[in-house]
Amino acid sequence: MGVARTLAVALQGLRGALVDVEASITSGLPKFTLIGLPDASLSEAAHRVLAAASNSGASLAQSRVIANLSPATLPKHGSAFDLAIALAAMAAAGSISSASIAGTVHLGELGLDGRVRPVLGVLPAVHAAVRAGARRVMVPLGNLAEAQLVPDVEVIPVASLRDAAIRHGGDFTPIPVEPVLAAPVSPRAIDDLDLSEVIGNDDAVRALVVAAAGGHHAYFLGPPGAGKTMLAERMPGLLPDLDERAALEATSIRSLTELGSVSELVTRPPFEAPHHTASAAALVGGGSTRIRPGAAVRASHGVLFLDEAPEFQPAALDALRQPLESGVITISRAHHQAEFPARFQLVLAANPCPCGLYGVSADKECTCGPGRRRAYLNRLSGPLMDRIDLQLTVNRLAPAQLLAAGDRPRRTSAEARHQVELARAAARERFAGAGWEINGRIPSKWLTEGPGRLPKRITSSLDRHYQRHAMTMRGYVRVLRVAWTLADLDGAVSPGAEHVGAAIALREGDSA
Repeated sequence: MGVARTLAVALQGLRGALVDVEASITSGLPKFTLIGLPDASLSEAAHRVLAAASNSGASLAQSRVIANLSPATLPKHGSAFDLAIALAAMAAAGSISSASIAGTVHLGELGLDGRVRPVLGVLPAVHAAVRAGARRVMVPLGNLAEAQLVPDVEVIPVASLRDAAIRHGGDFTPIPVEPVLAAPVSPRAIDDLDLSEVIGNDDAVRALVVAAAGGHHAYFLGPPGAGKTMLAERMPGLLPDLDERAALEATSIRSLTELGSVSELVTRPPFEAPHHTASAAALVGGGSTRIRPGAAVRASHGVLFLDEAPEFQPAALDALRQPLESGVITISRAHHQAEFPARFQLVLAANPCPCGLYGVSADKECTCGPGRRRAYLNRLSGPLMDRIDLQLTVNRLAPAQLLAAGDRPRRTSAEARHQVELARAAARERFAGAGWEINGRIPSKWLTEGPGRLPKRITSSLDRHYQRHAMTMRGYVRVLRVAWTLADLDGAVSPGAEHVGAAIALREGDSA
């Protein structure tokens, strides 16, 4: 009898901190008390631990147990602390070795029958533990493959609390149990879509390749059936595979948001397409006691597609303005905050009016007045649109155009991705050691004062446009970024006047 200690991990966003889990057995009436700033779901751990311990042959029901999660100032949430609390209490009661549990990080939720259930966030939690110096972690059997993605750590899988106790020197008879495994994740249907399925709209296809090559945000305006959604859904297929750092980050986000089978690193760019009824919290993340990432975080290193963009709540759309610039979402609450990566490509699609018929054909008359059309599109605020690099009008093809375009050879996603990879390789070589790799992230100073400053004879058209059309300095810089991408796609060393002119046209919404 006495005090026993072990370790767990408290996650704040993708960052985690080691937590000392202490348990003490004292005299008095039987009671299980949990302290150390737990949230509501964690406070329920006392009931799960008591039932699981009893069904594992180490009843704590007649003991007075105090479990403390230290530091007490750090908020803790979720059920992943169950295993650590149970083992600390069993060690304090003398059922297992206190020395054995002291150097091991424990993660896992307990079922009432004593089985250890998979939990969210094992990958970032194990990473945090290793960064803090831990070298051994015990995880649910259902999270084994995920935990093994982290190098330089011994991973011990367990199916039940009884198995965990035996591994820590407990004198228990092994009883086989059916392990609780995470459900397999279905393959993404988006991965099967190919650019060759897009018929016509060559300018829009070219804009999509430009967006993929430079990491630029895009906006497609056009009537229903023009192909806006079809284009956006093929954007991930044009993007290169994720590098090791991006793959690790994308996999950690998936681990934090999907209770599924994560057995290998995510290597393809993610794609998120939330419904237009999504709130600001659903887009960027939120929560009171536990902060959860939103669609923009899940789209990190990939594509966030907002179809019917004017139908989204204006406040939800404007919540994206800050992460579009910084690539980070920080959500603050009274007692804690969480920071998530949010380096995504935004693709917006909108109809020209609420009924979608404005300018479609003479046979179908739009019932929306000019004021209603303006109010509809003005739901996309000026500051948000100022952050969109490519803005195109996509027209619906007439039957004759569709038939003519269908006979022409079309570019496949593999061919377009090869172009994108060549352009990105040229950008990486140019920016070697600078801290960024793609044109969409070039700092304005590099473009206007540094090595990327272009001669006046090349930027003269942009300078005139800036003066005459009330373009912001942010818009000016974004045109220059697109010009560099166009130059990379053409194999040019630096942009020429034709690249700057084409970038202006892409920015100003020339019709496709």
